Amino acid sequence: MKHPQSNFFLMNNTIQNYAWGSTDSMTDLFDTANPQQLPQAEMWMGDHPNGCSKIHQGEHEILLSDFIASDIEAILGRSAAFKAMPFLFKVLAAEKALSVQVHPNKQQAETGFALEQQSGIAQDDPNRNYRDANHKPELVFALTEYQAMNGFRDLQAIADDFTALDSSSLNAALHIFKADLSEQGLAQFFSSVLSQQGAQKDRAVAQLLHYAEQQADTRFQLIRQLKDQYPEDIGLFSPLFLHTVTLQPGQAMFLDAGTPHAYIHGTALEIMANSDNVLRAGLTPKYIDIAELIDKTSFKALKYEALRLDPVLEHNSEHYQVPVADFCFSVYKRPQKQPLKVDTAEILFALDASVSLEHSSGEEMVFNKGQAVFIPAYAQEFSISTSGTLARAYC
Repeated sequence: MKHPQSNFFLMNNTIQNYAWGSTDSMTDLFDTANPQQLPQAEMWMGDHPNGCSKIHQGEHEILLSDFIASDIEAILGRSAAFKAMPFLFKVLAAEKALSVQVHPNKQQAETGFALEQQSGIAQDDPNRNYRDANHKPELVFALTEYQAMNGFRDLQAIADDFTALDSSSLNAALHIFKADLSEQGLAQFFSSVLSQQGAQKDRAVAQLLHYAEQQADTRFQLIRQLKDQYPEDIGLFSPLFLHTVTLQPGQAMFLDAGTPHAYIHGTALEIMANSDNVLRAGLTPKYIDIAELIDKTSFKALKYEALRLDPVLEHNSEHYQVPVADFCFSVYKRPQKQPLKVDTAEILFALDASVSLEHSSGEEMVFNKGQAVFIPAYAQEFSISTSGTLARAYC
């Protein structure tokens, strides 16, 4: 490819209007237009086929995927082996809770995808588990207070809560779990709760809600909150199994393969491997494959103090180190002509003020809060200046 004159490309990003999204958060934070007051759930920044960004090239707009395909090596640089952007970058604004879910690891995704392909299950079939052959680790960076669930609590604490609940529908399974407080025992108990059906499930949920009304702890407050969104859903038991977490603005959390989690409320940046693979575990009317979910879930208890991901600090920069090769994430606060080197494609997002970019070729660009810029690997080096905060997604 003969490189175009530009090293900086302003992006036009798809906004997904999922029902759980917020009608006002993106407008409040970024002045994003929403004249029809639709739920603006996610802004997608990347080349995903279900919501590919467009970039400005002269007087025209082209799909980012088409631009990348024109010269994968030059544009993706070090990440060219992925054949596309290895990550998807998002603004996520949740007014209502998303489903409790688990993502498979890379090997599991490759195997599961191949098996479903061989079985002839259509990729858009609602009962399909694997939409692609990739894993989906995620990092979230809170822009507002951001409530979530993430990872199993201490096994004894789980058993104690269910003992106090004293549910006639669950006590037999609980007795087995209390006799085997291990990861295997938790897997069996978790499966038993999710497998409740009919009148037995209705009775279990009713007992849970009655008990939750009498409790003051955060997890029971969350159950009361969730019942209005997902009445009679077996996922209402999730706060008894999982940690409830509230990130403050500027705090981050990493979610690895196999870890059950759910986003409850708030707005954040999210960066993930480029995948749609989701195994659901409640708070959803969608398909739940309990056997596949249990097989791909890690039942190791996580310590609450370890859930938050602290950055490595460097001058005015915060670098979030993650155990995957698909993405990196950094935040820059009030940089002035700070040089950055690039050897892979990346996306910059202005959080709260306009950002100025300068390239050694003399090219300059200014973009405003809520806007994103795509920078190809061939740019090699540029500088950033802003009186606010800049987020950087790269590989």
